[in-house]
Amino acid sequence: MDSGNCSACGSRTTGRFCSQCGAPVGNVPASPRHRRAIWTAAGFAVLSVAAVVLIAVRQPSAQSPEPQAADAPGGTGGGGTPPDISGLSPRQRFDTLYNVVMRASESGDATRAAQFLPMALMAYGQLDDVDADSRYHLAVLRLHVEGDSKPALLLADTIQATSPHHLLALMIRGSAGQIAGDPAMIRSAAKDFLSAWEVEIASGKPEYRDHRGMLDQFRERALKTTSSGKT
Repeated sequence: MDSGNCSACGSRTTGRFCSQCGAPVGNVPASPRHRRAIWTAAGFAVLSVAAVVLIAVRQPSAQSPEPQAADAPGGTGGGGTPPDISGLSPRQRFDTLYNVVMRASESGDATRAAQFLPMALMAYGQLDDVDADSRYHLAVLRLHVEGDSKPALLLADTIQATSPHHLLALMIRGSAGQIAGDPAMIRSAAKDFLSAWEVEIASGKPEYRDHRGMLDQFRERALKTTSSGKT
């Protein structure tokens, strides 16, 4: 595919989907709501989303193979050597690199996380198709590893474009609100999450099964937020 600019965020891209914000390449320009979302939050604190990230890395997608080559002691994938992803599908490549980056970040190896983050973003841009789960994983990378809520919020927009009450999108908004120190965003995400909970969980979306631990934890926080009025 010829290189071009993402119509949603303007970033240079060569894949089917923008590795910066997740929007499909070649689509119509982002709506005003999308553009407003880009500038909703600024300033970040990694510790505020640590609990969500710990669960995220320990609950990889069912499609994700364990990056054993990268983590095995003395293996060729240790240190700065990338895992062997040559025989994997595009989605498996992205999921594997996501796990490598998140495990490095969880262990405090910022150098390794920063080294493999561009590979994970490139793998996302090479996906033939993206779903809510892959967009959520990209948002986690943006929020936790890069500390950047702008593309994460745009990813929430892209999820909600086809599923307005999607719980993963609302978790993105709640986490972005926490690290931005935006009480209004936190309360709004908590309220919308609780309102959508029963219908969305009953829908049986596979990504809800894969991330049920995270969803339950976020729901507990949302209940405390709405009952106490505090964030």
